[in-house]
Amino acid sequence: MRVGILGEPRPIPRRSGGILAGGLGIALALPVFLLLDWSLTGWGVAAVLWIGFQAFGLLLSRIRPSTAHLGASGVLAFGMMARLLVVLVVLVAVAASDSHAGLAAAVVYGLAYTAELGFSLLGYYSQEPTA
Repeated sequence: MRVGILGEPRPIPRRSGGILAGGLGIALALPVFLLLDWSLTGWGVAAVLWIGFQAFGLLLSRIRPSTAHLGASGVLAFGMMARLLVVLVVLVAVAASDSHAGLAAAVVYGLAYTAELGFSLLGYYSQEPTA
């Protein structure tokens, strides 16, 4: 069986590039909010969620999953799901109380998440395969 270029294993890239790309997306959204005189509540919610999401992610990255210690793998999996659920619950709660702020927060957070994902994928596929 032949593995295509997208399926060849590569080393896991450093997280810092993706985190910086997402942070840059949030930082670049602030002048847009100020220039268009939009409410800063949505931007602030997205920024706080982004910082909390990344901080918890850095904490989870200290856990090393292995077949010898399945408890660590379970904690890692639960933590990854929990941080996404917390973001979802906060965004829905903000949207329920103020639809404009909720939409703004979701868009800014989505921009940051997309920037992080894109930069991380670029970093992963720009490396040489290990096998």
